[in-house]
Amino acid sequence: MPQPHATPKRLHLGAFMRPVSIHTAAWRYPGGTPDANFNLKALIRYAQTLERGRFDAFFMADHLAVLNMPMEALKRSATVTSFDPLTLLPALAMHTERLGLIATASTTFEPPYTIARRFASLDHISGGRAGWNLVTTSNPDAALNFGMDEQMEHAERYARAREFFDVVTGLWDSWADDAFIRDVESGVYFDPDKLHVLNHKGRYLKVRGPLNIARPIQGWPVMVQAGASDAGRQLAAETAEVVFAAGGPIEAGRAFYADVKARAAKVGRNPDHIKILPGAFTIIGESLQEAQEKRARLDGLVSYDSGMAALSIAIGTDARKFDPDGPLPEIPETNQSKSGRERVIALAEREKLTVRQLAGRLGGYGGLAMMGTPRMIADQMEEWLVTGASDGFNVMFPYLPGGLDDFVDKVVPELQRRGLFRTEYEGTTLRENLGLPRPENRFFAAAAKAAE
Repeated sequence: MPQPHATPKRLHLGAFMRPVSIHTAAWRYPGGTPDANFNLKALIRYAQTLERGRFDAFFMADHLAVLNMPMEALKRSATVTSFDPLTLLPALAMHTERLGLIATASTTFEPPYTIARRFASLDHISGGRAGWNLVTTSNPDAALNFGMDEQMEHAERYARAREFFDVVTGLWDSWADDAFIRDVESGVYFDPDKLHVLNHKGRYLKVRGPLNIARPIQGWPVMVQAGASDAGRQLAAETAEVVFAAGGPIEAGRAFYADVKARAAKVGRNPDHIKILPGAFTIIGESLQEAQEKRARLDGLVSYDSGMAALSIAIGTDARKFDPDGPLPEIPETNQSKSGRERVIALAEREKLTVRQLAGRLGGYGGLAMMGTPRMIADQMEEWLVTGASDGFNVMFPYLPGGLDDFVDKVVPELQRRGLFRTEYEGTTLRENLGLPRPENRFFAAAAKAAE
């Protein structure tokens, strides 16, 4: 029997589950679940399968607009109806025990008090398994749903997000861990000396506090960030504990990994306390040819309109005005995602793709794809881990439930055999399973240390 590979590191695996597949044609794949994004029983089953596979977390992206593409493309989208992440995840918490539950919430539109309260509630309901994917929303169509005529400028969105982080974490620290004494005899419910009123008055936000919920079980829910622009990387270095990076060539992965870890060290953080998890689209077959045939079948279900819509969103301008059989022309910067635009331009240049070919790729999924047998996929994941390109992956399944079942039943055992992935959870909280420390309460840290 082959011996497990000797490596000091183990992979962390999140699952990208909103939409349940990043591929726009997943709902059409034979044997798939067309309504998976809005099917609670199916989503519960997926979460339980992930927990059986010892995944770190179920990760939900979010979008705040429906009318963000031409109707010919929109009518083919399975994501126009889906659950609000912070409504669904408490329900999934009732059907799982160890799986982390990470939700996206925007700092551009939502008030910090509400976000702090909802994530603290999720952390208590789940027994310490919550994570917050802090995002700045770039979609101009979303702005129209929140009383704004146009989106906030990119740099300003990130400046607001940085202040937002300080406010939300400050609200989570409103109460000392032992503030609620609940002394039935004296009738005293909490110790006033263990309550802090934030009284934040900043450039963008004004919040008095305190939060009307006890400090989260994890101290703070795990902080997640996904921006890859310079501002996004800096925000991640200062605030994030998990970074969901864009997948691409492994050389780019190593450069991103080194950059974010170096930035974290520069601001006085332990780089090991930031886990870099690139997105990885996985297609599994009994052979490489079978996996490639599955991918071809899946991509063949993508309409041209959907591909052009995906391309237009990525570059921030209507791609239908370009020659479909010519190269991608020079694309000026817009107020939308800078890193997304740069990735598409780099992909077009690297593979010499026409606009039509690029649209076809993006209409399915244009990022890091791992195809082949379970052993081949494990080889690729191991290379990323041991060569300093990632700490694991945010796994994207080609269709549900088959693509998820294949990964858990075939790839996970291969990773475990090599000693690259856990066979049992390390603890009960998401922080314990990710190997992250519980943050001190900034307002009561001295008192807590004195009591030890």
